[in-house]
Amino acid sequence: MSLSESVMNTKPAVSILFVCMGNICRSPTAEGVFRQKVKAAGLADRFHIDSAGTIAYHVGHEPDPRAQKAALTRGIDLSALQARRVTSDDFEVFDYIIAMDSDNHYELESMCPPGYEDRLHMFMKFASRSQETDVPDPYYGGSHGFETVLDLVEDAAEGLLQHVRNKELV
Repeated sequence: MSLSESVMNTKPAVSILFVCMGNICRSPTAEGVFRQKVKAAGLADRFHIDSAGTIAYHVGHEPDPRAQKAALTRGIDLSALQARRVTSDDFEVFDYIIAMDSDNHYELESMCPPGYEDRLHMFMKFASRSQETDVPDPYYGGSHGFETVLDLVEDAAEGLLQHVRNKELV
């Protein structure tokens, strides 16, 4: 049974995939933060949440230690996550494919099969407190960048959850 068949057979109400380049900083942080918000809202059984990267450099690795450390300071454990690359099945399986930045959104558009374009979204479009359009890549910077990512992700995750509740879970 393929990934899409196994998820489709047990598909919860809404499936969301967060995507960055390597799937070791931003997208696993978004996955962890969103899982926490969904759980706090009592909706964990209504979602399938995952993350992936547009490149395969880090497949099988856990999130960057700096991302894990920053997330743990906010009560979010990312240690069980493993990087994977976006697959063609993902466009069928996930209702929302959320890009962390415009470069990865462009990569996703180039991979997207016809008819699934409406599933692609920029994460920061759901933010209410920030005017940023991209979640910046903290990989080559210091620990402050991971805190900035968490601030942006928490804002956008709240907006995304509200959007999904209003649109999908009525």
